[in-house]
Amino acid sequence: MNIDQILDQIYLLPETSKASLKNHIIELSYPKGFCLMEANKVIPYVYFIRKGIARAYSSTAENDITFWFGCEGQTVISMKSYVQEQPGYESIELLEDCDLYRLETANLQKLFNEDIHIANWGRKLAESEMIKSEELIISRQFKTSLERYKDIILYQPELLQRVQLGHIASYLGITQVSLSRIRAEIK
Repeated sequence: MNIDQILDQIYLLPETSKASLKNHIIELSYPKGFCLMEANKVIPYVYFIRKGIARAYSSTAENDITFWFGCEGQTVISMKSYVQEQPGYESIELLEDCDLYRLETANLQKLFNEDIHIANWGRKLAESEMIKSEELIISRQFKTSLERYKDIILYQPELLQRVQLGHIASYLGITQVSLSRIRAEIK
């Protein structure tokens, strides 16, 4: 997905505003396994995935708990760093070689003050990230692991081919053995 498509899916900008925003975006590539963001650090960037897949997780003494997967066209952001300039909760690991677009948050904040269209774009970005968080919380609170696995099959089937089952199990809050039972039950 190219940067124009990614920016447009957040909020349509006039061409001059989009050009100003794109002037501050660079393209980067990182290998599979790269830690794009580290928990307990301020992350001064917003990333957009052009190609590849990533996961957000938090670590406990026993294991990592995956709570988000992102693939082509999605935003990778630490909202706490973005909004409050404070260390974020999550780590972000690349699960494939990734091509990314990176936007420095400080540059984005300057653009917010200079261009109302970009400020509105930033508001829409934050709103969409808030909705994703809300959906994740509701799903974890009110759906069973089986229902959540069926949601993956329905809405994100590519994850099942591209992500290790251990990460999927962690995302569902179950063991790999339980995930194997669910998969056998569905077949």
